[in-house]
Amino acid sequence: MNLNYWGILMIVIGILLFLGGLNKSKFIIYRLLEARSKILWKENTHKFHQIAGLLIVIAGIVVSLGLL
Repeated sequence: MNLNYWGILMIVIGILLFLGGLNKSKFIIYRLLEARSKILWKENTHKFHQIAGLLIVIAGIVVSLGLL
């Protein structure tokens, strides 16, 4: 698989994670991630997922441009 496809996949996953944290989604996969991270982050779980989503998007852009 080409490296550019991995970057695009990372961007999509990061956007979904960011939007899930923003909307406090009830989607089953997001709820599983939320339950796991609530142990450590408690009430800041959704903010953590927003920041993590943005970082994954940035890393995906770097990978898709071939800089990494």
